[in-house]
Amino acid sequence: MNGRESGSGLLGDTKDRDYARQLSLFNRFAAPELRRAIASLDLEPGARCLDAGCGTGEALPWLRDAAGANGTVIGMDLSTAHLSVARAQIPADVALIQADLTKPPIQPGSFDLIWSVNTINHVCDLHSGLAALRNLLRPGGRIAWGQSALLADMYFAWDARLERMTTAAVRQYYRDKYGLTESDLTAARALVGMLRRNGFKDVYARTFAIERVSPLASEDRDYLFDTLFRDKWAARLQPYLSDADHAQLALLCNPDSASYALSRPDFHFLQTFTLVVGSL
Repeated sequence: MNGRESGSGLLGDTKDRDYARQLSLFNRFAAPELRRAIASLDLEPGARCLDAGCGTGEALPWLRDAAGANGTVIGMDLSTAHLSVARAQIPADVALIQADLTKPPIQPGSFDLIWSVNTINHVCDLHSGLAALRNLLRPGGRIAWGQSALLADMYFAWDARLERMTTAAVRQYYRDKYGLTESDLTAARALVGMLRRNGFKDVYARTFAIERVSPLASEDRDYLFDTLFRDKWAARLQPYLSDADHAQLALLCNPDSASYALSRPDFHFLQTFTLVVGSL
């Protein structure tokens, strides 16, 4: 079904929506950069932290380590499937809540830090969501809103023209599938202004480069193959590419092809992760 169903998230998210495998793969893939982002926050020992949109929960023990033995960490997510995976791997003293982050069933002023990563592209009303999270912070509390590129950035070092055509096709695919506008697709770029308009101060941004080149580690290959190359790009983008470009892309996505991208010695992947932080 094209477009968004009534009452669902920006990408059609409901309690039944399941991104668990993709989330787990991304978190393992980007773990070094995500952990550096958490470390950059210099959490005070004993901090109370909420992971809003915790997904499959990989960041929860990282936040737990940063908050120390006397800290408190809670994960919140809408998806039943995601929370099921999270429960199987998080520390026993980390709590989980199933809820829409725009309607959190949590006492106001409960947290020193709200960590929320890759949630923008799943929230229909960002201003309402941000206001709801802001209400959960104590005076002086901070929100750390992180976002990797909504659509993964793939740099074809060997063919800049095909790279450009593929990027345009991916964006058109998302617009058609979910009824998104160009503003929806680029909302992550407006985080600094959004925090300031919602009453946050001392707002700053820090961008981490997630860069991988061949030969790839297993966690890098697993993520890139499953989320981009396996039955994804070539099949989904066919309506948006010329026959020649689609045929070339299909070869890049095919592990049995001599042109398979993940086995190329000139393979180069670069994706940014931006953390925007503001305090009350």
